[in-house]
Amino acid sequence: MAPPLFAASLLPLLSPHPTSAARLAHGLSSRPLRLGPRLRRTPGAAGRGLEGGIPDEWGERSPPGPPEPPSQPDPPIDDDEWGRDAASGNSRPIVVDEWGEPGAPEPEPPSAADPPSPADDDEWGKEPEPAAAEGADSKEDEVAEGREELKRCLVDTVYGSELGFRASTEVRGEIVELVTQLEAANPTPAPVEAPDLLDGNWILIYTAYSELLPILAAGATPFVKVKQISQEIDSKSMTIGNASTLSTPFASFSFSATASFEVQSPSRIEVQFKEGSFLPPAISSSVDLPEQVDIFGQKISLGPVQQVLNPLQQAFASIAGTISGQPPLKVPIPGNNRGRSWLLTTYLDKDFRISRGDGGLFILAKEGSPLLDQL
Repeated sequence: MAPPLFAASLLPLLSPHPTSAARLAHGLSSRPLRLGPRLRRTPGAAGRGLEGGIPDEWGERSPPGPPEPPSQPDPPIDDDEWGRDAASGNSRPIVVDEWGEPGAPEPEPPSAADPPSPADDDEWGKEPEPAAAEGADSKEDEVAEGREELKRCLVDTVYGSELGFRASTEVRGEIVELVTQLEAANPTPAPVEAPDLLDGNWILIYTAYSELLPILAAGATPFVKVKQISQEIDSKSMTIGNASTLSTPFASFSFSATASFEVQSPSRIEVQFKEGSFLPPAISSSVDLPEQVDIFGQKISLGPVQQVLNPLQQAFASIAGTISGQPPLKVPIPGNNRGRSWLLTTYLDKDFRISRGDGGLFILAKEGSPLLDQL
C-alpha cells in the first residue's frame, strides 16, 4: 500500500480540475489546428537558419542567437593546378586536413627506382641477336674473306703459265699449297647435292692432267694458241661436255666430247664418254700474224710473210662463208675403260671449283666470274 503522502500527490493528475478541462476544450474549438510551428525565412539568413530559433523537445522555441558574421572569401593561394607554390618553386603539394586548414606536409617516400630493363634490349625494346650468334657471323665473314683472298692469290699464281704447261716447279708448289688451303675451307662439302652451284659452264685456268698435255703443247707453238678449254655440267640430264678451242692466224678449230655421269658419293661422280664432235673450222676473214715469233730462243719477224698473205684475204673470206654452215662431225667413243673416268670435286662455291680426276688436278672459274678478268 502506497504511503498517504504519495497518493495525495497523484490526485490532481487523476482528477483534472473542471476549470482547466473547460479551458482546454474552449482552446481546441476556437483555434485552428497546426501541425507544427510556422516557419518564416528572414532576409540575409538564407541557408543559415529559420526565424524563431529551433524548438526544443517540449515544442518551445529557444531565443535566436546573435546573427552570424558574413563569411569572408578564402585568401588567394598562389598555387598552380598541381598544388605547387609557383612563387617559391616548391614542387611539393600543400597538405590540408579535413577542415581545410593547412597541415604539416607528409614526408614523401623515396621514389622507387625504375625496374631494370633487360640488358639485351635495344632502344626499340627488341631483343637483339645473342652475342654468340653475332660472334659466329663475324667469324664466318672472316672465313669467307680468307677464301676470297686465297682465290685471288691462286689466280695470280697461275697467270702466264698457259694453263699450267709452262709453270715452273716453284710455281707448281705454290699452287699445290694454295689449293690445299682452299680445300680445307671448302664451303660446299656435298657439291653433287648443290646443282645450283655445280651446274654451268666452267673455264679451265690451270691443270696438271697429263692427257691434256698434247693440246697444251700445240698451244705453245708460235702459230697455235689454246683459246679456251671448258667443261659444262648439267645435273638434270646427268651430262658433262668438255670443249676445247684452238686458234691460228688462218682459222679456229673447236672439238668437244660428251659424257654421262653417275653419282657415287656427295662429292664424286663417275663419267662415261659417249661421243666426240668436231666443229667446222672458223676461217678468218683476214690473216693476222704476229709481228715476230720466238723459235728456239730466236726472234723471227713475220712482216714479209704478212705482205705475201695480204692478197689472199679475199680468198679466205670466201672459204669461210662456205664452211660456216656445215654441221659438226660426230665420232662415237667406244665403251671401254678408256672412255670411263671419275671426277672428285674438293672445292665449290658460286664461281670457283677445284676437282681431281684420274690423278689430275683441275682449277676452274665459272663463266662470267670476275676472276677471269685477272688472266
